[in-house]
Amino acid sequence: MTRPADIDVRPITEAELTDWHRAVNTGFLREPTLTEEQLAARAPWFVPGRLLGAFDGDRCVATFRSFDQQLTTVGGTAVPTDAVTNVTVSPTHRRRGLLSRMMERDLEAAKQRGDVVATLIAAEYPIYGRYGFGPATTMAEWTIDVPRTGLDPRWSGPEDGGRIDLIDAPDVRKLGPELHERLRRTQPGAVSRDDLWWQLTTGQVLFFNSFTEPHYAVYRSKSGEVEGMVAYTADDHWGDGNQPLNTAKVKWLIGVTPAAERALWQYLCSIDWITTVKTGWRAPDDLLPHFLPDPRAARLTTQADWMWVRILDVVRAMEARTYESAGSLVLEIAGEGRYRVEAAADGSGICAPTKDAADLTLTLSDLATLWLGDESAVRLTALGRVVEERAGAARMADALLRTSRRPWCPDLF
Repeated sequence: MTRPADIDVRPITEAELTDWHRAVNTGFLREPTLTEEQLAARAPWFVPGRLLGAFDGDRCVATFRSFDQQLTTVGGTAVPTDAVTNVTVSPTHRRRGLLSRMMERDLEAAKQRGDVVATLIAAEYPIYGRYGFGPATTMAEWTIDVPRTGLDPRWSGPEDGGRIDLIDAPDVRKLGPELHERLRRTQPGAVSRDDLWWQLTTGQVLFFNSFTEPHYAVYRSKSGEVEGMVAYTADDHWGDGNQPLNTAKVKWLIGVTPAAERALWQYLCSIDWITTVKTGWRAPDDLLPHFLPDPRAARLTTQADWMWVRILDVVRAMEARTYESAGSLVLEIAGEGRYRVEAAADGSGICAPTKDAADLTLTLSDLATLWLGDESAVRLTALGRVVEERAGAARMADALLRTSRRPWCPDLF
């Protein structure tokens, strides 16, 4: 067995992309070898210094990639973010500290660039807390039993003067980016999408051997403005008695108004032959169930942590977001120091190092969990993860940090 010290961890060269991708696919249990077309499609991923590999001799045995991202905080400010993805260690080289070496290198580079936070979607829960990441958003998925919804099966369109139109992939690439930006500017936890995202979701660029083209529909308001869009696929399943029992699976659905969301969900539940709708990844407090006359027709089938955050700059992170009320809080962050957060009545906040006595003691990962407003400091105190140094400080933290609607990241990256 090669000693860990003899395994070279470094940024890869462009000539090493094929071997690096083979290691990525090995880690994710996919077919190891990519076609020339798939390699060409992934070429834009290569940014010098942002793809790391661990090499045992001339073979890549661990991978790590990061890219620039914008993350929307509470209040709508977007902060520069180091998005982490394609993290693998080959099964022959586990437990040798390779991920730790790659993570340490990337996070230090992100701090030097001036990124405020790092983000990732964790495939396994126990891995990333030791690097200061904490789960900051939650996702939920519902399965809708269409016949039970109570919706009028004769429904033919929105009753607010808007309309639903079917569109094709070029229309999605034209209309989708601006619509998503409207959502991202108002949704804490949402992240930016580049042109490649839209090319992949519409099949213009193919990363894998097969692509199932979705159906696309938009909602236009009474004034003609595009306020919502959905991509979905459907299976072909018929039951006993030659009855259609088809399922529509939502790949993604954007709505910048409740009217747009309502109209798109009603549209999906009105499609002939569709008896089940799987919603895809939604916010945990999504309005969907209550768009239906019978909310129980939407059965919660998945709920789990989703996007994890690692705070790289405490001061900038705490000052980027807004606050729900005025107040002051001193946080002792293990390994980082002590900071006072002063929130004003207008929602703005100031954060600075302090020597004042701490109100709460917590880890950097638990601060990340609280940062976007999804978790309760009172709950974390009950769990023993946050220590209340001053009576009532956890309630004060909730009054400052928690939000009326929960943060949500619509994306997998």
